[in-house]
Amino acid sequence: MAITVKKITLWRRESGDRPGLMAETLSPLAAQGTSLKVAMGYRQPGGSTAVIEVSPVSGKKAIAAAESEDLGASTIPTLLVEGDDRPGLGHALARAIADAGINLDFLVAQVVGRKFSAIFGFGNEADARKAASLIKKAGRAGKK
Repeated sequence: MAITVKKITLWRRESGDRPGLMAETLSPLAAQGTSLKVAMGYRQPGGSTAVIEVSPVSGKKAIAAAESEDLGASTIPTLLVEGDDRPGLGHALARAIADAGINLDFLVAQVVGRKFSAIFGFGNEADARKAASLIKKAGRAGKK
């Protein structure tokens, strides 16, 4: 499988940190049958504010469900990268971005079985566009 790079929109909610916030946020999306590829939650430094981010959210019902839990479309330019895993791939992608002088706002990556997925966030659209082509190129290099 070749690496795929897709621009995505994260839907984001900031709230006071408390038990059950993730379940509460996901409940109306689940009720609408929304199938998420990304769901992440974390506490901001200092410990009192939590952030939940999900994707994709599309269609009137899913958008209404997301908005009912104070989720809104994030303005952070974000790429979803997926493909076959191989040793050193994460480094190759990070190196290609770094060598181009592009700063990452965030990176979340995981491997399940032989497949990887990663979410890259950038400071602006131009960096995200440039990184998308660099990621594709770096992903093709070193393939066996």
